Amino acid sequence: MRLISLMWVVLAGLSFSIGVLGGFLPLLPTTVFMLIAVYCASKGSPRFEAWIRSREYVGPLLITWEQERAIPRRAKLAAVSMLALSTLIVIWSLGPGLLRWMVVALLVMIALWLATRPEPSSSP
Repeated sequence: MRLISLMWVVLAGLSFSIGVLGGFLPLLPTTVFMLIAVYCASKGSPRFEAWIRSREYVGPLLITWEQERAIPRRAKLAAVSMLALSTLIVIWSLGPGLLRWMVVALLVMIALWLATRPEPSSSP
């Protein structure tokens, strides 16, 4: 395997791993990292890309996003809920100051963006 291809595969694997962790931990967005993983895998290993797309949990979400730029209601609810939990953790754990409110503002903007995405014409 060429070095460049190997680097793409490593990035894809790292992004996929972070995406899996994002399913359980607040502050880590699953979908974003899965999209990055698919992109990187497509550059380095079409077989790995196909494997990611075939995963029962993320495959349909990725395909829906790529085809319609839409997010199913259940995924939006899960993501916004995790962002709300993350916001509470940030407010609780960061001391008073500008950093706390900048992070909170960023999380709120992401939640609003997610909430305003259309729903797919046929939910997976």
